[in-house]
Amino acid sequence: MNDLKKESGTDNFTTTIVGGEEVRIYLPPPLPPEPKLNLEKLYVLMEDANQALGRLDGITSILPDPQLFIYMYVRKEALLSSQIEGTQSSLSDLLLFENEETPGVPLDDVKEVSNYVAAMEHGLERLHKDFPLSLRLIREIHEVLLSGGRGSEKSPGEFRRSQNWIGGTRPGNAFFVPPPPEKVQPFMSELEKFIYEERSKLPVLIKAALIHVQFESIHPFLDGNGRLGRLLITFILCAEGVLREPTLYLSLYFKTHKKVYYDLLQRVREDDDWGAWLDFFLTGVKVTSEQAAETAHQILDLFEKDRQKIESLGRPTASSLRVFQYIQSKPILSVPKAAIELGISAPTIRKSADHLEGLGIIREITGKKRNKLYIYDNYLSIVKKGTEVGKN
Repeated sequence: MNDLKKESGTDNFTTTIVGGEEVRIYLPPPLPPEPKLNLEKLYVLMEDANQALGRLDGITSILPDPQLFIYMYVRKEALLSSQIEGTQSSLSDLLLFENEETPGVPLDDVKEVSNYVAAMEHGLERLHKDFPLSLRLIREIHEVLLSGGRGSEKSPGEFRRSQNWIGGTRPGNAFFVPPPPEKVQPFMSELEKFIYEERSKLPVLIKAALIHVQFESIHPFLDGNGRLGRLLITFILCAEGVLREPTLYLSLYFKTHKKVYYDLLQRVREDDDWGAWLDFFLTGVKVTSEQAAETAHQILDLFEKDRQKIESLGRPTASSLRVFQYIQSKPILSVPKAAIELGISAPTIRKSADHLEGLGIIREITGKKRNKLYIYDNYLSIVKKGTEVGKN
């Protein structure tokens, strides 16, 4: 690659020669944007988004066990974010994989989603222990994200040392070409400074929106940039104390409006059009927060109705309630695994599962006499909305 030459007529792009072809490469200007953002037109939307986010965060205080909701919601986000990148796994496939059962799609697809869950949990655990949201942590999360399976050969945990691109078969015909490899570390160091800066006094939601675009535009890794960039949004909100629990994930909104999402990222790069992106992002926060709050209420109502059914069983009620509590976090029930994790005999688990099946709460899905699997259909139906493969 030869020296970069500034493209005439724009501040953000340069041209260079790659593989004998002239290539248009993006060099993102530092954050915050200059001239200073005019947020006045966004105040009402910002207030609506913050209120919706506050209501969602408040839901965690009324859930009997917030971790149950978070457990499934994290998996839904992992699935949706991976689907944006083309993965074909379903929520049931992921849960079967976690039960050491064979999923109905290629193993690499499910492993990719499972890695996303592990990466998210790693990042949140580090933040809870007051580790800063730094380049070191971003590299750690990336290493987990690409550990094993697809992408494991693409330098997990390391910033790229070669040119990448989006769309097309080579940089010369690509839709978008991010900065050259020698610029990645300096740009990421500037981004890290912006994560910590307080001089601009920007609202946290605005800051998260800016950081997401900047990360995606730098595209610092050979693979996994889209998934990690979406994870960063939640990490920022948790690190800044806006969310007590990781309950906001925008991948369903981005998946639903995938073309607009990518178009607006490009409009920032081409035209410095931050306003349209911020409007889209804040609307996404508002809509997604409202959807998540509604989902939590639906789950609470379902659990309560099913608990009342179980309490009509008489003597089997106690053991059946224990199994019921277990399937709230593991909605695909494997009898041997549940017996180990609950410390209850397998025959007792089977009898309780039979009672729950008789009440219409769970359904056996293998048709086998041994090694049965049961699924909590109504619960999964609530959680998996929007994750159907091929649905955009």
